[in-house]
Amino acid sequence: MTDTKITLPESDIPTHYYNIQPDLPTPLAPPLHPGTKEPIGPEMLAPIFPMGVIKHEVTQEPMVEIPDQVRDIYRLYRPSPVFRAKALEELLDTPARIYYKSECGSPVGSHKLNTALMQAYINKQEGVKRIATETGAGQWGSAMACACKLMGLECMVYMVRVSYDQKPYRRIMMKTYGADVVASPSNLTEAGRAALAENPDSPGSLGLAISEAVEDAVKRDDTKYALGSVLNHVLLHQTIIGQEAIKQMELAGDYPDILIGCHGGGSNFAGLAFPFLKDKLKGNRKNLRAIAVEPKSCPSLTGGVREYDFGDVAGNTPLMLMHTLGHKFIPPPVHAGGLRYHGSAPLVSHLLAANVIEAEAYTQGEVFASAMKFAQCEGTIPAPESTHAIHSAIVHALKAREAGEKKVILFNLSGHGHFDLGAYDSYLSGTMDLNS
Repeated sequence: MTDTKITLPESDIPTHYYNIQPDLPTPLAPPLHPGTKEPIGPEMLAPIFPMGVIKHEVTQEPMVEIPDQVRDIYRLYRPSPVFRAKALEELLDTPARIYYKSECGSPVGSHKLNTALMQAYINKQEGVKRIATETGAGQWGSAMACACKLMGLECMVYMVRVSYDQKPYRRIMMKTYGADVVASPSNLTEAGRAALAENPDSPGSLGLAISEAVEDAVKRDDTKYALGSVLNHVLLHQTIIGQEAIKQMELAGDYPDILIGCHGGGSNFAGLAFPFLKDKLKGNRKNLRAIAVEPKSCPSLTGGVREYDFGDVAGNTPLMLMHTLGHKFIPPPVHAGGLRYHGSAPLVSHLLAANVIEAEAYTQGEVFASAMKFAQCEGTIPAPESTHAIHSAIVHALKAREAGEKKVILFNLSGHGHFDLGAYDSYLSGTMDLNS
């Protein structure tokens, strides 16, 4: 019988990040200059990112070393545990074995600190004094605020207006770490002022908040921009999740048939799935399924078109080849603020186009119903983003019951919902738009 909780010693914290790019079936398409449509070089990214981050973005090295100082801070919460969801299996009466990797134990309650620490470290090493960034639900903003304080940097966060209003405790958390937090769109940037002129009551979007943060960084010599998802370097840093999970599944004597992660920009899905997908790409686990799960209200993978598009509303970023709903898309104000992004990680899009991974989309009503089951079985109240992965895991566990198959399912519980109880109140009180 598998233990309910599968842990690793600190000595098993990964020493390197896994880079999937050398293992891709075809090379990743480069980002393009929006004017010339030619592939961009590091010089175009230099006003936005420090050179160390740019190197991580473009590297073709299969493994990238983690600095000792970053690894030492990882010890605060890593390795994170894998749990066997036995009570959920019993509730569903399924022969499937359901496991989840829990990133809830980080100081900020989610996986986002994994890359925030690495990005803050690189910026500090290169003499940067201040970081400008955006956040949706507040998980990334909390992580960057924490990482900046631990590394001795100032932090400026543009928080999507609807989440700024919905999630005051995330905002307070960022300020507790010493960050400045403003609602986006704001009056501090040209992009924000233009959005407010068009719609004074704009709920904002991640794309718009990115525009503000990038503009902020470019206009100040002491500031660089940091991003919590989408780009290659962010996905690279998150692969410590899957590397740990591989060892934990070995201890459990199991190997997943199905990997599941919620999907907004792609970081937590990639963090869990990419190290496992190495086996599939090398032909060792051809039947391994990896499923990215998104909200039906913002379905970039299942409803978008794969084409070159901007990563932000104002068109300040290079063009990236990705599944996108269009950079002007403003999603409905659903509670899964971290998944309200118009595009997707180019690496995730690349793998979806190559049929290496799959994508699913569900409504708020569906995922919160599953979140209630999970919380009442497993004890953890999940973040609204993570509820999408939980719902998909339940869907596939029930399919396994119908087929009488002993499938092994592993999903990433990317964060807890302790700051998202307003969303649960909306669901429980019947005021939530269940069909969004």
